[in-house]
Amino acid sequence: MADLDDNGHELRGGLRYPWPQAPDAGQVREVAPGVWWLRMPLPFRLDHINLYLLRHTDGWVVVDTGMNTEQTREVWDQVLTQVCDGLPLLAVVCTHFHSDHAGVAAWLSERFHCPVYMTFSEFHALHLRFPGDRPPGWDLLDFYRKAGVDDERSAEMFAVMSNAHFLPAPLNHYRRLREGSQLHIGGRTWQVVIGRGHSPEHACLYAAEDGLLISGDQVLPRITSTVGVHATEPLADPLRDWLDSIEHLRALPDSVLVLPAHERPFFNLHTRLDQLEAHHRGHLALLLASCDEPRTALELMAVLFPKLSGRFDELMALGETLAHANYLVAEGALEREEDRGRYRYRSAVRGACAVTPLRVF
Repeated sequence: MADLDDNGHELRGGLRYPWPQAPDAGQVREVAPGVWWLRMPLPFRLDHINLYLLRHTDGWVVVDTGMNTEQTREVWDQVLTQVCDGLPLLAVVCTHFHSDHAGVAAWLSERFHCPVYMTFSEFHALHLRFPGDRPPGWDLLDFYRKAGVDDERSAEMFAVMSNAHFLPAPLNHYRRLREGSQLHIGGRTWQVVIGRGHSPEHACLYAAEDGLLISGDQVLPRITSTVGVHATEPLADPLRDWLDSIEHLRALPDSVLVLPAHERPFFNLHTRLDQLEAHHRGHLALLLASCDEPRTALELMAVLFPKLSGRFDELMALGETLAHANYLVAEGALEREEDRGRYRYRSAVRGACAVTPLRVF
């Protein structure tokens, strides 16, 4: 039996959970006046995403949408009839561009002729698509070869990436969110707080007077969001953005009720931020300790993620391994060397120039 606090909240892993169970798939729960938590199913091992319905005047505003699948559209048909009571969606807010968050934003917008709100970087990232209808270009192949992945394994990864599940319907319009933007919904003011690292310009929504934070994937209660490097920007440093965003979010009160995109709403924001930072600091230390001899990213992936189940997991794990390696290269703790078409990483020699110069040709 779980430990409970004086308010009957479950205590687990340093966090407090007001609700012992999530709603069933396709069902809702009111978590604050006019704020409804909708559990949308996903076709993965992570089998759900949390969406939030905000009541406003003569309709609703939805935060995030679910994936671009027939199942998602069927659940929306049910919710619009049974929960929204036939009232229209007035706006769609997408925290970020990932397929489970923006998959049917265009479909909902077209259905209700309503605007879609998201940040500039997320809107443009939404339209950077893997070329699933043609063979991968040299740049994609080169990215995975440099990481130590052979072409056969790469082809299997490409097949995963080209799955229609991962392709949100394209949008022809959006209304731009920025840091500090305010959305007035249902008598409540939501302020945009930007996080980075998991995606380019992730929008969290903070209602100060009510102590509510719709955190999307920027803060999750138990699992950690992927912070990865991808072929579109192979020398990116998203982990630095992620760690900076943790510090940015510490400006919010610890007392907020965090409404995350996965698992259950919780209290103790600052505790969770500490845990997220410690998780990545631990991975950095483990990776650095494994580079006494030159290692490829694929070899280091096996150190950080010894138990993976399939090519999708490998895609995520490889991107995250590269994020930690790139961070340590930028810090001067690792050297990155190119050897026969592979990047290899090793602990930096004391006194040497640790950061490999950027080659322009």
